[in-house]
Amino acid sequence: MTFLYHILIHAYYFLVLIASAFNPKARLWIKGRMGWRARIRNWNTAGKPVIWFHAASLGEFEQGRPLIDKIRENHPKCNVLLTFYSPSGFEIRKNYPGADLVMYLPLDTSYNARLFVKAVNPIITVFIKYEFWHFYLKELYQTKHPVFLISAIFRPDQAFFKWYGTWFRKNLQFIDYFFVQDKDSANLLHQISLTNCKVSGDTRFDRVKTLSDSAKDIEIARVFSNGHDCLVAGSTWPEDEEFLTRLINESDEKVRFIIAPHEITTSHINQLTSRITRDYVLYSMAAAQAEFNDKQVLIIDNIGMLSSLYRYGRIAYIGGGFGKGIHNILEAAAFGIPVIFGPNFEKFREARELLSQGGAFNIKNQDDLLNILKELNSNPEKYNSSALKSGSYVHENTGATSIIFDFLTRFF
Repeated sequence: MTFLYHILIHAYYFLVLIASAFNPKARLWIKGRMGWRARIRNWNTAGKPVIWFHAASLGEFEQGRPLIDKIRENHPKCNVLLTFYSPSGFEIRKNYPGADLVMYLPLDTSYNARLFVKAVNPIITVFIKYEFWHFYLKELYQTKHPVFLISAIFRPDQAFFKWYGTWFRKNLQFIDYFFVQDKDSANLLHQISLTNCKVSGDTRFDRVKTLSDSAKDIEIARVFSNGHDCLVAGSTWPEDEEFLTRLINESDEKVRFIIAPHEITTSHINQLTSRITRDYVLYSMAAAQAEFNDKQVLIIDNIGMLSSLYRYGRIAYIGGGFGKGIHNILEAAAFGIPVIFGPNFEKFREARELLSQGGAFNIKNQDDLLNILKELNSNPEKYNSSALKSGSYVHENTGATSIIFDFLTRFF
């Protein structure tokens, strides 16, 4: 199985290399990994011990960021190395000041893993949520470098828990300790004789609480939403936007909409605006206009402000539920507003729990969206109850970062 994995890793690299000729993301994936040996070799650690964090992409980084920031604050004599697998994480956070070096994780081969671990020599390694790179985990284990998995969540349908999962379970055995989000995950690990785990919760709650407490004032959005009921739609995809634009075109003029698409390419923004029959304004153009508050729709055509935008909403709609899966609902819930999303949410514990508590609502079609909005807008008691449950859910689940930090400090 290890030999097969080795072949598949190289085959994957070859396919990405071919795709890089015409796919910008693949090109970044390849280019970003070039010269990694020199980057490590030339990195001046000043003799400080290294703590290595790995995140698959941006979402996992934001999940682990509270722990990175806490370590940075309390242990300034340590160097922090942050690696990403995906360009969508690295390109946005390559200048993150909380890390001393940010880079792509080299391809998972036995040769790369051996050179990388030897050069970095981390006192601890922290993988965030998932990504079980066989050769890196094996090398860390064999060289007695402690490795931890934080904010992990496991499901029965994963290969680790199947009859054919022996090789996959071996990768888990290379991990020194698991900090899992819930009891179900801990029970699954116990079933395969892994008891080195603790239910610590999800560090994302700490992150979104911090973000909401320090939310930026976005003047254009504040002026746009002032005095109006405003729905903020975040990380939307075309499937979401089909429902939203129909809603906009049929809505009362007193209602305002802020839409922050997941993709902000010119072609996608044009596709979105072509569906809207009401007056709209692009965020990039709003500041240049003397009057933009007569518009009914504000379209956010840049990145980096979504977590603060939810503060201006009375209700939030989270995109992705009609595709691969919903995006981050906690950023909106942290502001104590009801959250709406599509049907593909089952893999997300926070969505299931917030639904069961009444702080969130799931839609399958246009009628569902209209009915939920009508109920929330016409029934103050229903709205206030949902908003309270949404905010309380986030507040009651904070604290994972401190639990993990207190455990890890014994290794510093």
